[in-house]
Parts: sequence; C-alpha cells; structure tokens
Amino acid sequence: MAQGLHLILMIFFVHLICISSQQETGFIYNGFGQADLYTDGVARILPQGQLQLTDGSGQKMGHAFFKKPFEFTSPESLSFSTHFVCALLPKPGFIGGHGIAFVLSASMDLTHADATQFLGLFNISTQGSSSSHLVAVELDTALSAEFDDINANHVGIDVNSLMSIASTPASYFSEIKGKNESIALLSGAPIQVWVDYGENVLNVSLAPLKIQKPSQPLLSRSINLSETFPDRNIFLGFSGATGTLISYQYILGWSFSTSRDSLETLDVHKIPRVPPHKAKYERPSMLLTVLLILLAVILFLVLGAAFVYRRRKYAEVREEWEGEYGPQRFSYKALYKATKGFHKDGILGKGGFGEVYKGTLLPPSNGQIAVKRVSHDAEEGMKQFVAEIVSMGSLKHKNMVPLLGYCRRKGELLLVSEYMPNGSLDQYLFYEDKPPFSWRRRLIIIKDIASALNYMHTGALQVVLHRDIKASNVMLDAEYNGRLGDFGMARFHDHGADPATTAAVGTIGYMAPELVNMGASTATDVYAFGAFLLEVTCGRRPFEPALPEERRSLVKWVCQCWKMASLLGARDPRLRGEISAEEVEMVLKLGLICMNAVAELRPSMEEVMQYLNEGLKLPDITPNSPGVGSFLPLIMGSSPLPASPITETSSASLYSSSPANDSTFVTHSFVYGQGR
Repeated sequence: MAQGLHLILMIFFVHLICISSQQETGFIYNGFGQADLYTDGVARILPQGQLQLTDGSGQKMGHAFFKKPFEFTSPESLSFSTHFVCALLPKPGFIGGHGIAFVLSASMDLTHADATQFLGLFNISTQGSSSSHLVAVELDTALSAEFDDINANHVGIDVNSLMSIASTPASYFSEIKGKNESIALLSGAPIQVWVDYGENVLNVSLAPLKIQKPSQPLLSRSINLSETFPDRNIFLGFSGATGTLISYQYILGWSFSTSRDSLETLDVHKIPRVPPHKAKYERPSMLLTVLLILLAVILFLVLGAAFVYRRRKYAEVREEWEGEYGPQRFSYKALYKATKGFHKDGILGKGGFGEVYKGTLLPPSNGQIAVKRVSHDAEEGMKQFVAEIVSMGSLKHKNMVPLLGYCRRKGELLLVSEYMPNGSLDQYLFYEDKPPFSWRRRLIIIKDIASALNYMHTGALQVVLHRDIKASNVMLDAEYNGRLGDFGMARFHDHGADPATTAAVGTIGYMAPELVNMGASTATDVYAFGAFLLEVTCGRRPFEPALPEERRSLVKWVCQCWKMASLLGARDPRLRGEISAEEVEMVLKLGLICMNAVAELRPSMEEVMQYLNEGLKLPDITPNSPGVGSFLPLIMGSSPLPASPITETSSASLYSSSPANDSTFVTHSFVYGQGR
C-alpha cells in the first residue's frame, strides 16, 4: 500500500515538473531602453529607445536576439504569438535598401551570413541547407530574381532558404473596405507586424501603426516547426542588411508570448518615434565646383543676352521735347503685345507708307486698335510731325477715325487709331468678295466724309489738310457709317494763312494739277474729294492705266458720258434697287465741279455741305465749261523749286489684304517760305 502511494506521488511530481518546464514565456518592450538584447554587426539601441539594425552604411548587417531561448516539450505544445513595430527608411539620395526579417533560429550566431540580398540570414553555402535550422518572416524591399521574389515590396515565409515557401505583396486587410490595402514597406512610416503559430499553422498579419490587428491574416501557411528545431530550443530576434541599396532599419517595439491568448499589446503611444534623417553635407569635388562656376557664368551670359535682346526688342526713341505728349504716347511693348508681335495674321492691309495691324490692348486699357507702322529715316522735322500727329488726336468728330496716339522707334513711327470693324470702303466698291452698297448707303457715306472734311477745314482751331482722301482711307464703323482715317500725311496751318510747309503727296487721279507748283491747300483736298465722289458713284478708281485710253481717266469718261447725254450711264452698273436719278446726277456733277482744273473755281467744303444737305442749286455748268473734265497729268520736277526724287509705290486698302490696284501713289516734297 505504501509502495503504491509512493508511486502515485512520483508520477504527480514528474507531471508537475513537466508543467513547470512549459510555463509561459513572454515579454514586452515599448522601446528598448531597458532591454537586455544580444546584438552584433551594426545593430545597436539608440538613446531614444529605438533598436537600429542598420546604420546607413553599405554592405552591412545587424542582428538582435532575446538572450534566452524558449523551449517546447512536444510538437503539440509549440505555440507562440509576437507583435512588433518596424520602420524602413531609405537613406537620403538612395532609392531604397534590402529588407529585414523576424527570425526563429537554433543559434544567435549568424555572423557567418552575408549582407545584401541574403538579409544577414545565410550565405551562399548555407542558403538552402537544412542544417541552418532557421525560419524567418521577411519584409523584403529588393527584387532578387535568384530567389524568385515576386516584387520589391513583399512579405515571405522562409524555411532554411530565402526562396520563400509563401509570399505576397505587402498589404493589410481593411475592415472598412473589406479588402486588402497595399503598404509601402520603404515609406518610413511605422508598420505593425503580428506572427502567430499554433497547431502547425503560421499566420502573418500587417497593419499601419494606428490600425487594429486585421481579422484576416496576410499570409497563412501550414508548417511543422518542430522538424526544423529538433533540439526544441528557439532563439527569437531580428536581422537586417544593406548592400548598394541602403536604408535605415528600425524596430520600435516588441511583444512576445508563448501563449497566443495572453500576448500583451504594444502601446503605440509609448513606443519611440522614427528618427529623422537628413542628407549629410558632402563637400563638392573640384570638378563639380568648376562645372558649377562654368554653369553660373553661362547662365549669367544667357540672362544678360536675354536682357539686352529684350531691351532692344522693346527699345524706343525718346527725346526731351516729347515729355509734353506723354498721355498720347504708347509704349512699344504694349503695342507689340497687343498685335501679338506684329504677327502677319493680324495685318489689316498695306498702304503706300506701311502696314496696318489689328491689335487688342491688354487690361486695364482693353479695346481694339489699329496700328500703322510708318518707316522714317530722317530725324529732321520729326518734332513738328509728332506735334501734328498728337494734335490730330485732339480732333473730335463723329466721322473721323479717332487717332489715339503714337510710338517712336529708330527708323520707325507707329500710329495708333481706333479699330474699325467693317474695314475700308474700297473693299465694297472694287472687289467681288464684298456685296455692293446701295445708293442710299453710298450717299450717307459721302455726306459723312464731307462733314468730316468740312470740320477739318473750318471747325478745328487750325486748318487741317488731309492730303490723301480716297476710298481706301475711308473706314466703316459697326453701323457702316463713313469715318475719314489715315492722318499720317495731315498738316496744319492757321486760319487765313498759307501753309509754310507743303509736300506733293497722294495718289494719281486724286492729285490736283497745281499741287506740285503751289503745294497742298484746302482746294487740293476738295479736288481729291471730287475724285472720291466719282469713284463712290461710278464704282471704279479715278485713274486706271490698264483700261483703254478713252476710259483711263474717270473724270474724262464721266464728262464724255455727259456730252453724250448719258450721264447716268457712268454710274456703277452694280447699283441695284431704287436709285434717285436726280441725286446720282447731282453727285456726279458736284464731283466734276470739285475737280475743276482751276482751283479758284472749286467750291469750299462749306459749300459742298450745302449742295449735299441743304439742296443748294449747283452752279450752271456744262461738260464744256472751263476746267471741267480736265485731267492734267502731273509733270514731276517741272517746278523751279528744289525737289526731292520721286517715289512711286503701289497703294492699296489699309484694312484689307486685297489684290493691288492700278492706282499709283506719288510723293514729291519741296520747300518754300519757312519750310523745313
């Protein structure tokens, strides 16, 4: 009986010893300041409590192990759970590095291993050897084709080899979205990792720092750890490595328990933060210094050249006497931008003195403008010319195109006027692409121009001579009202005085016979207005050298029709609809009167206004009256006064790119009296 009791007691104590040997092993580190860990390689514990596996140097590895192994008595009793927080941060200037691994090893001595893609776990000899007795959960951040890695951001389970028995891209199961969300292992952000083993199944889970452990593991694999660790002793720890790819690798907290139900949860508020890293200053090499200096010099020269080019691009000619004209002067830069660099697509037309461009002023000015570029080489007389241009800007009349101002550059003068949306009158008289105007519209335009010219001769403070009246210089506003434009050749003189300076300029057919010898006057403007009356009524230019000789001169041809008792036959054959024969004949006769070869027999513009608007009876004339219907070609240079060489150029509409017409523009400058 006593022997039986003794046997029972012995069995009880043996069982008690077995239970004691399998007592629960566990620990928790919310930071490693007080941890007693085994470390080797470059691994160390930082003052702030972070476990640093690698220090940012290349071709290095580091290990850290809990010093005591945990033991298990049987395969069935082997189970554990661990929870750690890690952070992988690429070294500044590098694209990334090799990863880290949570390690289960039969030995803490892994100094024989290699760094780089071997993660400090194996070398070329031990890789794949069952004698390694090592299981790892790798967080791999480099793609190693030799180990069949799936990508450069994955989680794998390794048994004695870096050729993982299971791997998947790094991610976590989102309870909110009900699907896996990817995690960038090299983001530098803290990442939670859970590794659980029991009943021969190894589960791995990941999550960002402040996310609870997912309900579904990222990896789950059947594995019998007792076969890998026949001695039933397992050391726990971490391994990290660098190669040419370098990153800082940290473990911020670690919890472990041999009981899956009693694992203590890390306090994410107590674990240390990821240390910040800045690129170390490295003194540049001599070659780099020289290259930087050379680059700076080249950049300085380029910027200097750009500055000089820009200055020249927008350069203007300014003189002291122009100060009083400040409000009327435009900057070249503003006009350049308004016309988009004087782009050819913005050309409204080409005249004898230059091209005309459409432009839109930038805010706050806004508004559409027409810019005429006039070439000039001589500075002599420029002051008076600019003064007259500015004075033109002060003239206000509803039938004049407003002259807004000017700009001067070397060899160039730019005249700025208000943009007229419907172009010039000649487009509607001489070209087939525009519908012809009715007689009523033509008569309105004739009266508009007569009103403007009368204002210039009598209504302004000084007499203004236009000197280039013709259909191509008559603009049409939005309502097709006539506006007299192009004042580039206009000249001023006091009322009751003869102009001290004059120049014979204009287009053949519009130029009075006395212009060369006597100079410009109000009478020469009236002569040109008479030619304008005929071209508007007849739909052809005053002089067309391509026609037969008997029809070449419009004034002679109109007189010839009158002599044949068919004055209406001279009207534009395109005139349709209701016309007043009486009005047409009156305008034709008035045109002949205004073009009388004898200047003294021409009416003034005041009288012309009375004929057109007040029904004043025309003088009693016939086709054979003195000076009527005479076309006297100008004999240039016949004047005894000094004259400049004659220049002839094609004259065309200022607001259209229409084919060149047959009229000829003539300039013949001379000086008398107090001229310049």
